[in-house]
Amino acid sequence: MFDIGFWELFILFGIGLVVLGPERLPRVAMKVGRWAGQARRTARNLTTQLRSELDINQNIGGGYQPKKPQEYSRPGADDLKPGASSADEQPTKKDD
Repeated sequence: MFDIGFWELFILFGIGLVVLGPERLPRVAMKVGRWAGQARRTARNLTTQLRSELDINQNIGGGYQPKKPQEYSRPGADDLKPGASSADEQPTKKDD
């Protein structure tokens, strides 16, 4: 997450030792560790909850899904197409 290497951590520890002193540094480090752990747990819970909500919506079909446009067809429109033949155009036998 922060991409801190060994030497950066060592320098931060040295600065903290000089500023806070050897008595307060362990307590402050413990507090910072707890805060970081709490933040990590909160982020993990939030991510899990959002993923489960999205899965529920997708399974129910609650997600937005645009409808496909329907083709409009009117009665007799097929007769107007070139090469179309209808039952009325076929010759019928007449019994005389």
